[in-house]
Amino acid sequence: MTDSSSAPTEDLAPHVLVLFGATGDLAARKLFPGLYRLAAQGRLPEQYAVIGSGRHSPGSDDDFRQQVREALQEGVDDLDDDVADALLERVSFCTSDADDGADLAAAVREAEDRLGGDDTSRVRRLVYLSVPPAVMTSMIAMLGREGLHERARLVVEKPFGLDLDSARELDAALKDVVEEEQVFRIDHFLGKEAAQNILALRFANGLFEPAWNRHHIESVQIDVPEDLGLEGRGSFYESTGALRDMISTHLAQLLGLVALEEARRFDADELRDAKSAVFAAMRPLDPARVVLGQFEGYRDDEDVADDSDVETFVALEAWIDNDRWRDVPFYLRTGKALAQGRRTITLRFRTPHTEIFNGSVACNELVLELTDDPRVHVDLQAKKPGPDMDLVKATMSLDFADDVDEGDPLEAYERLLLDVLRDDRTLFTRSDEVERIWEVCQPVLDAALEVHPYAQGSWGPQAALDLPSGGWYLGR
Repeated sequence: MTDSSSAPTEDLAPHVLVLFGATGDLAARKLFPGLYRLAAQGRLPEQYAVIGSGRHSPGSDDDFRQQVREALQEGVDDLDDDVADALLERVSFCTSDADDGADLAAAVREAEDRLGGDDTSRVRRLVYLSVPPAVMTSMIAMLGREGLHERARLVVEKPFGLDLDSARELDAALKDVVEEEQVFRIDHFLGKEAAQNILALRFANGLFEPAWNRHHIESVQIDVPEDLGLEGRGSFYESTGALRDMISTHLAQLLGLVALEEARRFDADELRDAKSAVFAAMRPLDPARVVLGQFEGYRDDEDVADDSDVETFVALEAWIDNDRWRDVPFYLRTGKALAQGRRTITLRFRTPHTEIFNGSVACNELVLELTDDPRVHVDLQAKKPGPDMDLVKATMSLDFADDVDEGDPLEAYERLLLDVLRDDRTLFTRSDEVERIWEVCQPVLDAALEVHPYAQGSWGPQAALDLPSGGWYLGR
C-alpha cells in the first residue's frame, strides 16, 4: 500500500483543476487514474481542488465521487483506498455548457478562496477541454466571458480542428481569449517514454546518428495498426475518421520526432522549432499515394450510418524535401480491426553495394517497438555456420525492460498532466505545427477518395499492402 502522507509533494502553486468532459470515457480511463497515480507519488500540489464539469450532472457531488471511485477501481491495479479517499475529497462537480458557465466560474472562485486565503492570485487554474470539436470554439469563448481563462493553462484535446479552415478557426478562437503560452495541445503519443526514447536512441548514440539520413536510409515506416474495432466510439469515428483521428495527430508527431534536426536543448522552444521545420519541409500529400479503407461490419454499429463512407484505415506515402531526407519515402499506416495491434517505426537501410557475396546481401532494418516496454531490433546479415560463406538473417535486440534501470516511469497522460502543472510545453504541439500538418493533409480531404472495404483481422486493402517498395515490416 502507498503511504500518501509520507510521499514528497511537488513544489507547485495551489491549483484548481477544471475537467470538462469529466463523466466521459477519457476522464474515466486516463485522467482520473492519472491524477490518482500522481497523488500516490506525491507529484500533485500540496493544495488543489478538482472540479468536474459537463452539460449533464451525475447527481450530487457524492454521486460523482462514487463514479470516479468506480473508474479508479477499474483502471488502477492495487488501488490504495487512503490515496483514493484523499483525492476524492477534493473532487466536486458543477454543470456548465457553452452558453452558461456562471455557476462553474463561481465554484472555481470559491475553491480559489479556500486554497489561496488572502492571496487568491497565487492559485493557478488548469482547464482541461475534453469536448467534441463541434463545440470547442464556443466553449473557449465561454471561458473568456466568465473570466475562467485568467491565470489558466488550457489543455486542448485532439483533433485540433477537422480540416485547415476549422483548425484556423480554433486557433483564432484561442487567440481571442488566451496567449499561445497558455495553450497545451495534448497528443498523448508525445508523452510516451518510447516516443521520447527515439531522440535518446538517435542523438546519444554514435552508432545511429551518422547514418540517420538519405545517404544511408532507403525508407521509413511509421505503423500503428489496431486490432480493436470501434469499442463504443462509433459516433466519434463518424465525425472524424482515421485520417483526422490518427494521421494528423499521432503519426505526424512521430514523423516529426524521427525526422527532426538536432535541437540545441530539450526544451519547449528548441524541440518544437525542430519539429515545425520538418513539417514545413513536407510536401502536401499526393492523393494518388493515399489508400483509405473501411473494415467490413463497420456500418453495423448502431452509431454508424448505413451508407457511411468514413475511413477506418489510412496508408500513405509522405516526403520531406530537405537536405537530410530528400527522396526518402515515409510510409504511414493506421487502422481499426487489423491483424495486430502495435506501434512500430522501421528505418530500412540501403543495401550495400558489394560483389563479395554474389548479390545475396539484404538490407538492414532498425525497428523501434513503441510499446509500454520499449524494444529495439536491428535486422542484420551474418554468416551461416558451416563450411560455406552463406548469409543468414540475424537480429540484435535491445530490451529496455531488462537492460535499462526502470527509473521512475510515468504513463503518458500522467507525464503530460504533470508537465502542465509545471508549465512545461516541451511535449505539447504548437499552433504553427498544427496548421502546417493540416496544409499537408488537406489535398486528401479535398479529393473524395474511394474507401476500400477490408476484412476484419486482415492488414487492410491490397492497394495499401502494395504501397511501400519491399512491403511493410511484418513484425515478430
